[in-house]
Amino acid sequence: MCHVAGVSRAGFYRGWEQREPKVETMELRNRIQQIVIRHRRCYGYRRVTQDLRDQGWRVNHKRVARWMAEDNLLAVRRRKYIVTTDSEHDLPVFRNLAARLKLTGINQLWVADITYLRLREQFLYLAVVLDAYSRRVVGWALGESLEASLAVTALRQALAERQPGAGLVHHSDRGTQYASREYIAVLEEHGIEPSMSRAGRPYDNAMCESFIKTLKREEIYTRQYRDRTDLELHIAEFLEHYYNRRRLHSALGYRSPESFEQSLRPQVATAQMSFFRHGEIYRPDVGLHQEEP
Repeated sequence: MCHVAGVSRAGFYRGWEQREPKVETMELRNRIQQIVIRHRRCYGYRRVTQDLRDQGWRVNHKRVARWMAEDNLLAVRRRKYIVTTDSEHDLPVFRNLAARLKLTGINQLWVADITYLRLREQFLYLAVVLDAYSRRVVGWALGESLEASLAVTALRQALAERQPGAGLVHHSDRGTQYASREYIAVLEEHGIEPSMSRAGRPYDNAMCESFIKTLKREEIYTRQYRDRTDLELHIAEFLEHYYNRRRLHSALGYRSPESFEQSLRPQVATAQMSFFRHGEIYRPDVGLHQEEP
């Protein structure tokens, strides 16, 4: 309409704001509140700004942050994350392959972890498996103990859901669940290469731990659950309907995992591996004469 009338976009908005100074402001604030409520008061101003832009609004992130502060819509503060990994065991451990992978598509690297969830009168444990390329939750299981069967259930769900081909790497910490014979047998049965974090390096599995922080901050800490059934229903709703399909991820260009995967073109079947940033593993220049290439 501006082009047809020969009016600049900036001029149109200036005239609109002079004629109706409160209409535009109130409509934008209303949209911000709708976004914040829809995403459980867990979106910060950056994600809210991106969501507004996806709806066609041209808005500055500083303006959004200011109005969110004025309307008391700032995101809920995170709590500390408690590590429950038991790596003191005599089971075999595997080298860290994930650090040397350059991903080009989905089903090339999965990451897995376990966390605890506290109800009023009991503890429950949640095992999750994520696709590292799209950040999508591909498998999860809830149980009352930390036995290996819990992690195996989540893994089998992921295998049934994704049916990955050859070349998949599975990365986890060195916990007894992931080093158990039962778990490794499932990986070997499907031709999956196991990978584990290095000793004393919790950040080797930072992607999965970051997801768990998001889960607790945006779902677990925001409500009280009556019992295990109530908790399981809400976790299923969060993981399968909200996190995978609707929650925007900054690492994915502010898209949801499902939207990101749908936008992918056919990719290379396997990930590429590079050793050049790990001199202690492979040094191509060691032992060569100066005149050799």
